[in-house]
Amino acid sequence: MEIELNDAELVLQIGSGSDREAEAELFRRMAPRIRLYGLRHLRDVYAADDLTQQVLITTLEALRAGRLRQPEKLASFVLGTCRMTVLDLRRNAQRKDALLEKFGADLLAPVQPSTSHLDHEQLARCVQNLKERERSVVVMTFYDEQSGADVASFLGVSEANVRVIRHRAIHQLRDCMGVAS
Repeated sequence: MEIELNDAELVLQIGSGSDREAEAELFRRMAPRIRLYGLRHLRDVYAADDLTQQVLITTLEALRAGRLRQPEKLASFVLGTCRMTVLDLRRNAQRKDALLEKFGADLLAPVQPSTSHLDHEQLARCVQNLKERERSVVVMTFYDEQSGADVASFLGVSEANVRVIRHRAIHQLRDCMGVAS
């Protein structure tokens, strides 16, 4: 038969850093309380679960570091951590809403199509002027939409080599098209 520890004893055992069973007991005792607090104040199951995890981690770190001055007030410490975490979440949500209100219109504004005209014939000539390996990398990447790994496997080179070849080919295409890089 196991002897059930009171909160102060539990805090001291966790603070010693040697008792994982005490940490598990902390989770068993406090997780339902924290989740209930989260459900009441956040009104979202997933947010309550996130709050539970975040508060338990914060509490466990504080106990391991010995930052709880009055071990018998573990429940009060956990409740205070819940309050502070919820306040922080709300503050962050308010900041996000304020930023979206201020800058959201710019983010949602439709992108204006470019007025520059692409000369497809010149681009085709520029691609044909590339070396075979460079042309293969460009075509496989942008026309066939293959990943760097697929291109590397097909050509028998490393992915890093594909990136270098692609970078140099794009630079040559820009020069050929007369576009500033």
